[in-house]
Amino acid sequence: MRYTRFILVVTSFVFVLGCGTESQTRILRLGHGLDVSHSVHKAMVKMGEDLAERSGGKMKLVIYPSQQLGTERECLELLQIGSLDMTKVSVGVLENFAPKMKVLGLPFLFRDREHSFKVLDGPIGQELLKDGEQYRLMGLGYYDAGSRSFYTKNKPINTPSDLEGEKIRVMESATAVKMVEALGGSPTPISWGELYTSLQQGVVDGAENNPPSFYLSRHYEVCKYYSLDEHTVLPDVLLAGTYIWEKLSEQERKWLSESVKESVKFQRILWKEAEEEALREVEKAGVEIIHPDKTLFAEKAAGVLEDYKEDEEIYPLIQAIQKID
Repeated sequence: MRYTRFILVVTSFVFVLGCGTESQTRILRLGHGLDVSHSVHKAMVKMGEDLAERSGGKMKLVIYPSQQLGTERECLELLQIGSLDMTKVSVGVLENFAPKMKVLGLPFLFRDREHSFKVLDGPIGQELLKDGEQYRLMGLGYYDAGSRSFYTKNKPINTPSDLEGEKIRVMESATAVKMVEALGGSPTPISWGELYTSLQQGVVDGAENNPPSFYLSRHYEVCKYYSLDEHTVLPDVLLAGTYIWEKLSEQERKWLSESVKESVKFQRILWKEAEEEALREVEKAGVEIIHPDKTLFAEKAAGVLEDYKEDEEIYPLIQAIQKID
């Protein structure tokens, strides 16, 4: 059934895009997996409003949230074949399509939020966005997705040893798998849409994500321990397929790029507020918020970075990121 739905979506998009060439309004279709109450979705809505205003109505953004068009991986595949124009995915998923992006998912690479913004908004981050073009994916900007931490059903995670024997859901990301393994857990890739049921049924014992995602997904109803080890600062990436990007005029690209920049600024403000609200609300719902010694986790995960010493593309990026003040 899921495969059939996916094919129908592809077919319908090819039909709509083919018929839309005579229209004077450029319609861009953006699919993503987040809830409409998420800060990223709200920022996308603002981006659409801004784009329509800048272009004088010549460009319009239509948004399909909540995995209406499939998982993050499926949306990336739709971009690559030209059946979807834009999407938002986690770097953890994007690394499967644009390998250099994996550097941003390495544990304890960033010292803090300010350091991550300097990297993402600077030359390194911008070059990584461009690197996806060879894979038919044009990076447009980074949304803040905060820091990811562990949440569990049966016991709190105070030290890495508490992860031993625990099945932890991870994204479809080799980097995330390596990190959980290094910390002693048993990584289990599961799609975001299937995670709530998997937690309920005991398929996994826990997961790892940022506070707003933990809250808005209602995973706190099942998992009553949230350990803020903040092992990764993993941004979301806004992308357009090169199929649509190459069709845009220089003026249209400029309108879209400017709207993306304003959307990113707006989202980062919303994100900070959303993080604070999420932690308040899950604590009210009976979740125990744990503040472990992060150095214990960083020391245990250090080998993940060292594994890239022989990688001529990734290790120089690690060193360059670490040198940024």
